[in-house]
Amino acid sequence: MKKKIYSLIEQSLEKATEKDLEVLEQLLKGYLEKREGNGTYIGRLFQLEREIEENECVVRMPITDLSNNSLNIVHGGVTATVLDSAMGSAAYTATPEGYATVTSNLNIHYIAPGTGDELTVKARVLHKGSKTIVVEGEALRADGKKVAHATGTFFLLKKK
Repeated sequence: MKKKIYSLIEQSLEKATEKDLEVLEQLLKGYLEKREGNGTYIGRLFQLEREIEENECVVRMPITDLSNNSLNIVHGGVTATVLDSAMGSAAYTATPEGYATVTSNLNIHYIAPGTGDELTVKARVLHKGSKTIVVEGEALRADGKKVAHATGTFFLLKKK
């Protein structure tokens, strides 16, 4: 396996542009940060920084070539991932001890392109029930323009 990975890295470096090298650096740094016990692969690859309070979460993500689509705007799936991550973290703050949450429904309205230097996602719990938690989130560009609005339902699961 190591030989295969060394070969992939060699091939990646041979004709890499500066942008390619920046993406590769971000991927490798994210991988190493995860290995050091800092968050999840997705969180570290996209360099998500999280602020969590009771019933709320704010996640910031630098906009990089890794997060962009071919139009050079944040890929809708990346926006959805960051929304789901922030909303899940907010839901987790309202989760009773001995339980975890999983996304059971995520509804996103895309409003404007994700451009600029950073995407900020703000999420807050709207309703805490005995089986589900309902959360809303909004993704904002650095200039304050709303990129997307989302609502989600998170199902409570008893930990084993």
